[in-house]
Amino acid sequence: MLLTFYKYHGTGNDFIIIDNRTDFFSGDARLIARMCDRRFGIGADGLLLFGRAAGYDFNMTYYNADGSPATMCGNGGRCMAAFARLIEPEKQHFLFLAGDGPHQAQILNSEAGENTVRLSMRDVENPIQEKRDYLLNTGTPHFVRFLSNVNQEDFDLVSEGRSIRYHERFATEGINVDFVSPAPEGITVRTYERGVEDETLSCGTGVTASAIAWAAESGLNSGPIPVSTRGGILRVDFTRQGNRFTEVFLTGPAVLVYKGEINLSQV
Repeated sequence: MLLTFYKYHGTGNDFIIIDNRTDFFSGDARLIARMCDRRFGIGADGLLLFGRAAGYDFNMTYYNADGSPATMCGNGGRCMAAFARLIEPEKQHFLFLAGDGPHQAQILNSEAGENTVRLSMRDVENPIQEKRDYLLNTGTPHFVRFLSNVNQEDFDLVSEGRSIRYHERFATEGINVDFVSPAPEGITVRTYERGVEDETLSCGTGVTASAIAWAAESGLNSGPIPVSTRGGILRVDFTRQGNRFTEVFLTGPAVLVYKGEINLSQV
């Protein structure tokens, strides 16, 4: 069986998108893991199913690269909005449903497959602070740790991230781990992602979590906070009232890389 797919990325965080409005794709974990494999498949950090949902423009179902289901992906959400724009080029605003609830997306700019998308994220209440570490959920659980320089040569991010992700406190469900340091403008973030079990070039929910943790750390009551990742620059906006963060938005690129076909019998 030949399957049509679309490859997108948001600041280097790459995804396979499948138009699943007829519900033909099963979501088999082994198949998804093979499709996301960078040697034996297409290669991606995750797979997104574009489906239907009553009262919404679309439904987003997200799978990690290992085939495990997840709730929300910020970079993936922007890519799904860009894909929706590809299907309906006259539309600029989309309301969609993800595993963590409803989201709004606005296409700010679109040219030759490159889009700038402003995506609403869930509200965050009462981030847990433990010294200079933070625990919070931005659609996906994140552990945020502040360092003086996340890009120093002797910093083994994968080893450090894995030790936290598989700590007995988090091992059962796993957790994404963000390492953050101040930048001349905003912050720099590097992320170890569960389900990928490696560093990714960018993580949208991680960027959002890191910006909110930085606001809590620095006493900021609103954005924007520019966030530099290995894959590019994103922006996080929010409004803070005490320990509650509302009107949270993640803005950044969503790029169509290519459209292709894969023979599922060979995966």
